Amino acid sequence: MSLTNTEFDIIFAGGTFFPSPLGLVGGAAACCTAGRLAAADPSLKILIVEAGPHTQEDPQHVQPARFLSHFTPDSKTVKYVVSNPSEHLGGRITVAPAGQCLGGGSSVNFTVYNRAAASDYDDWETEYNNPGWGAKDLLPLLKKTETYQIDPEGETHGASGPLKVSYGGHFPNVAKDFLEVAATYDKERKLTEDPNDLYNSNAYGRWPKWIDEKTGRRSDTPHHFIYNQVDNKNLRVLTGSFVKRVIIKDGRAVGVEYVPNPQLHPDASPEPLAAYASKLVVVCGGSFGSPLILERSGIGAAEILKKFGVEQVVDLPGVGERYQDHQHLVALCRTSEDADTLDYVMRGIPEEIEKWDTQWKKDGTGFLAINGLDAGIKLRPTESELKTIGPAFLSRWRQYYADAPDKSVMWLACVAFCMDAIATAPMGKYYGIGYCLNHPESMGRVHITSGEDATVLPNWDSGFLEHESDMELHMYAYKRCRELARRMPCFRGEYRNYHPDFALDSPAAVNEDTVPVAMDAPDIVYTNEDNKAIREWVRKLVATTWHSLGTCAMMPREQGGVVDSRLNVYGVEGLKVADLSIAPYNVGANTYSTALVIAEKAAVLIGEELGITGV
Repeated sequence: MSLTNTEFDIIFAGGTFFPSPLGLVGGAAACCTAGRLAAADPSLKILIVEAGPHTQEDPQHVQPARFLSHFTPDSKTVKYVVSNPSEHLGGRITVAPAGQCLGGGSSVNFTVYNRAAASDYDDWETEYNNPGWGAKDLLPLLKKTETYQIDPEGETHGASGPLKVSYGGHFPNVAKDFLEVAATYDKERKLTEDPNDLYNSNAYGRWPKWIDEKTGRRSDTPHHFIYNQVDNKNLRVLTGSFVKRVIIKDGRAVGVEYVPNPQLHPDASPEPLAAYASKLVVVCGGSFGSPLILERSGIGAAEILKKFGVEQVVDLPGVGERYQDHQHLVALCRTSEDADTLDYVMRGIPEEIEKWDTQWKKDGTGFLAINGLDAGIKLRPTESELKTIGPAFLSRWRQYYADAPDKSVMWLACVAFCMDAIATAPMGKYYGIGYCLNHPESMGRVHITSGEDATVLPNWDSGFLEHESDMELHMYAYKRCRELARRMPCFRGEYRNYHPDFALDSPAAVNEDTVPVAMDAPDIVYTNEDNKAIREWVRKLVATTWHSLGTCAMMPREQGGVVDSRLNVYGVEGLKVADLSIAPYNVGANTYSTALVIAEKAAVLIGEELGITGV
């Protein structure tokens, strides 16, 4: 669809693209914000530019357990961003997938419902001078977007929002094993009915999902904010298009240049087209895409823009800096054939898909209505555990965590499939205890490598493991996961390829026996050589959790900020950024919930500025 020289009121610029050896965002945030504004004022002419295809009623998107089907080398719905090699990873690269379809990550993510700690948002307000962004202001917006079907009367959850939250359509016996072991083995922590109330942590519980318990469908943003407004002809979606740059005239954003996605439009001319906005351009390209759009538009650090022939419009050296993520690993084990795992569904075995598809269509239950992450904990170390982690993390703890009891250092969860190894592990059933670091101290950066070509890889340094405190926490996390995993009744041996290369005669050697250890068995004692093996394993396998944020930070300009607390890009009128890239610092949770609250806040702010009521 060509919209050359068409004028809208607001353009949401989300389409970005980077080719890679594996294949490749205007997504969750853009759909939510645009949908809210369109519903409040149907006369508002809105355009959403998206790099990927539509997702409407596609089983690969609406059936939650099909998420791994998008992570293929030739995927048209997921893009892959490849980092520079890192000495901290032993010269290894990092690959970060991101959604490239309408709804972005909300249409392809793991549907994990995981909300940040209240103090995470309070830090945004107090530490980074963003009035209106603390927990007391954001909690009503978090509630607004959801219907929490588990407990509609809960004080911190919503009861009438468009996106549904439930436990899904099945409770796997693997997850039950995990919670039973946790309750017996870990005597210093308790169980909870609600691990996501914003104010408490360090308790095990069943884990909610962005899944409607009545239908078994994924709760994504396009189906609940865009496709349900099909009669609104002023709400336009342009799929299969990459945003090259924002058009800026006399200090004001007036439109965007875009080019067709050759993966979806192979015969289209590569020449850029333009669409114009009379009121506002909102960049929603995500933490990888948004800084690149700004830099190609002349907004960024002088030395980077000059290097790639871009005339500087605004000097904002913070663009592309402060990249943050949740580093993760999983300790995998084999399990019994009677264990409930998603391995065969994830592998796309036809008879498995057909069986569970029939069940899903019947009543929204079964294996297609879950995600395989059904139990977990937002974990804080105890005083005795702190002494074992390491001096670098202890310093980090005292500076950042000690006075914020709602903050967890990691999310640890039971995974009922062969996570990270589904393509390489032998056929069979697996489970793992995995984790992600919630606030790694390490940060990275992402910048353009061309001022003209929007289809080239960015210059991305992940920053993973650049701080010793992160490595020490990884080592503690692995040991914690392993103790839980080896006690579970469904344990049938550790999967050697996803454990460190311990010496065979070490007490820590990988255990391939098919019998779990006793609940009261002593914890494994690790030697110096064992700890070196864990360090090497972390460097070899640590990976992104697809939770990128921070590269267009909402901070004071003089501190490296890119947008102010109303999401305005410094130095340009009529230009906002509204996605996870504006987060000034990390949050201790999967980022979908935070992307939604940013989008809801953006809709309110834009509505106030344009005089639109009822947003």
